[in-house]
Amino acid sequence: MVKNGLIAAAFMNIGGVLVFSRVFTNVAINNADPIVMSNFGLLMIVVWGLTYLGTAFIQSNIKWLIGAFAIEKLVYVVAWVRWISENSLAPLYSQDVFAGAFYSIYGLNDLVFMLFFAWVFLSQHTESPA
Repeated sequence: MVKNGLIAAAFMNIGGVLVFSRVFTNVAINNADPIVMSNFGLLMIVVWGLTYLGTAFIQSNIKWLIGAFAIEKLVYVVAWVRWISENSLAPLYSQDVFAGAFYSIYGLNDLVFMLFFAWVFLSQHTESPA
C-alpha cells in the first residue's frame, strides 16, 4: 500500500504539473503565484515526484523520509490555503481553465497525500538497535 501511495503521489506531482502547466508554458499558473508556482517551483514539484517514485522501490526503513514528505506536503497545503484565502479563482478560470483547475485542486491533493504520508510515518515502527 505504501508503494502504491508513493507511486500515486509521484504521478500526481509529475503528471499534474506537466499537464496543467502545459509542460511549463502556462504563464497563468506562474503569474497567479510567482513565488511558489514559478517554472522553477513547478520543476521542484516534479523533482519531489521523482523522489516519491524512487522511494517507492526502497525496501528498508523509510519512516523518516516519509515524515519529511508529510512536512513537504504541509508546506504546500499552507501555501495553498494562504493563496486561496487571498485570491479569487474566477478571474483565473476566465484567463485559463487549466490554471483555474490547478489552483482549485492542488492544495486538496497535497492535503490528501500529507495525511497519507503522516499516517504511514506514524504507523511505521523502527527497529531498536541490538
